Amino acid sequence: MMERITIRLPSQQVAMLEKFVEAGEYPTVSEAVRHAVRELIEKHSERVQKDSEQISFEV
Repeated sequence: MMERITIRLPSQQVAMLEKFVEAGEYPTVSEAVRHAVRELIEKHSERVQKDSEQISFEV
């Protein structure tokens, strides 16, 4: 199940996302944003998970 969220982006970023769609890189702006979020999560999830485990352990 997907949830809807609202974000605000600078117009330059929105324009670039729309160019990605126009160029056929992504089918929609939403899919381009989902892709970026997936990459962010993959890149940082291990570190964030470790940090949260250390915080939980210290409490």
